Amino acid sequence: MTTGHPPPSPQQPPRSPARIGLVLGSGSARGLAHLGVVRALDEAGLRCHCIVGSSMGALVGAICAAGQQDQLAATFQAFDWRRTLSFFDVVLPRSGLLDGARVSELVREHVGSVRIEDLPVRFAAVATDLMTGQEVALQSGDLIEAVRASISVPGIFTPVRRNGSILVDGGLVNPVPVSVARAMGADVVIAVDLNHQIVAGKNFRPLIDRTPVTLPDAAPWLASYRRAMHELRERLQASEWAKGLALARGVAPAAQEPQPSIFEVLLASINVMETRITQTRLALEPPDLLIQPRLGHIRFLEFARADELIQMGYDAAQHALAQWPGLRTPDC
Repeated sequence: MTTGHPPPSPQQPPRSPARIGLVLGSGSARGLAHLGVVRALDEAGLRCHCIVGSSMGALVGAICAAGQQDQLAATFQAFDWRRTLSFFDVVLPRSGLLDGARVSELVREHVGSVRIEDLPVRFAAVATDLMTGQEVALQSGDLIEAVRASISVPGIFTPVRRNGSILVDGGLVNPVPVSVARAMGADVVIAVDLNHQIVAGKNFRPLIDRTPVTLPDAAPWLASYRRAMHELRERLQASEWAKGLALARGVAPAAQEPQPSIFEVLLASINVMETRITQTRLALEPPDLLIQPRLGHIRFLEFARADELIQMGYDAAQHALAQWPGLRTPDC
C-alpha cells in the first residue's frame, strides 16, 4: 500500500567551507607589510585554517596565529632607528654576528612562552637544515625557538640547534612556502610575496650609501636610516672579530677603503637568492591568490617605516581581493 508520499531522497552532505592557508613570505623589514595584509583579510571575513611563515614572515605569522597582530603593529609603529639598532648587539661571532636574543624577547613580549600546538590557529615556521639542505616545517614545540630558527640569516644570526639539526633561515629553500600550507590541509592558499621587486629595486642601487646625513625635514626616515646604517657599520668594524681580521691582514681598520659591511653583503646576497628562488617555486607551486606589495624601494632595516609598510600591505591585499573570484567562499 502506498501512502501517496514520495520516498525520502538521500540527503546531500553539507558542502564544507574552504580551509584557507595564509603564507607569509620572507622579507626583513618589508615583513611589516604582512600586518596590513592580515588586517585586510580580517575585514573581508577571511578566517585562516593555518598560517605558514618563512623568516620575517614566520615572526609576524606566529604573532598573528596568537591573535596579537594589533599589538605587534603598535610595537613596530613606535620603532625608530635607535630601537631597530638595539636588536643588533654584535657578539663575538662563532657561527653568526648576532645571537638573536633580542628577537626572542620581542616574540615573548607578545605571545609569552608557548608551544606551537597550543596556538589558536595552526602555525608552521619554515627553516632550513644546514646539514642536509632540506626544508623543515616546524609545527610543534617551542614557538620562540621555531621563529628564531626561521629568521636565522646565515652569517648574521647564529643558527638554532634542534633535535640534532642545525637550522637557519627558511628563505634559503622556500621563501614563500605554499607547499607547506597545502600539506597542512589548506584547500585555498593565499600567499604574500614581498621580494618580487627587490633585485630591480633601490636596495641594490647602491648597496651602501655614503652621502652625508644632512637632509631636509621632508625625508626624516631617510636620515634615520643612514644614521642607523652608519652606526651599525661602526659597531661591526669595532667588534673584536673585525679588528682581528684587519690585524691579520696587516691593515688598520681606519685605513681601509669604504666597503659594504659584512652585514650588507650577506643580506643583499640573500635577497638576490631568495628573489630568484621565489620566482621558481611560485611557478611550480602557485597559490590561489598571490599578493605582491610593491616594496622594491624599502631597505632591509627600515622598520621605522612601519605605518607606510602596513598601509602598503593593506592596499595590495585589498586590490588583490577585489579581483579574486575565490572571495565568494570566504569562510574557513
